[in-house]
Amino acid sequence: MSARKHITAWAAASLALSGCSIVSPMPLWELAKATGGLAAKTVQSDPGEARNTMHHPHAPFTELCIEFNPQTQTADVVPDLQTALRSHQIESRVYEGEAAGVQCRVWLRYSTLMEWDKPSLSDRYQSYVSSAALTLQSAQGRVLSSSYYTVDTTFGTSKWASTHDKLAPVVAALVTGVVPTKGTSTTAREKGKEPS
Repeated sequence: MSARKHITAWAAASLALSGCSIVSPMPLWELAKATGGLAAKTVQSDPGEARNTMHHPHAPFTELCIEFNPQTQTADVVPDLQTALRSHQIESRVYEGEAAGVQCRVWLRYSTLMEWDKPSLSDRYQSYVSSAALTLQSAQGRVLSSSYYTVDTTFGTSKWASTHDKLAPVVAALVTGVVPTKGTSTTAREKGKEPS
């Protein structure tokens, strides 16, 4: 095959490729689109943030019962709640409703909302937790603390973060009364110090 046929075949193959290529009329534009998509995905994968936290003084506890919410549409919520609780040395058991005869000093009740959307650089819809409300209550129903998570509506911050990364800061605020700073769910209690 002659050199001219090689160049023609190579040029035809390059034109058939999608995205950024050497023969793209605007390679910088293609690069900017790809970089912008990656930046958006990175911002939307930030950890969640606890909001509207309310914490009343109460006796410390090392175990609680989680009231299973059958209306929650995501299967990973309860395991992720339990993992976040264990990081604060709190063991948990899950019950459907307030099971008869179950003696628990503290109950964790939760609700979540799931939505669907396409992540950046993807053409497939995926589900994500868009909001969560957690409440700790005594056996008598007194609210001990509550905290919320919601996706930032302006920039979609934390939209594509894992359910655990969304709920861990909320659990930390719920059990300690201290709202973790953005981007970290480590509390003073986890570092071996009691919160001041």
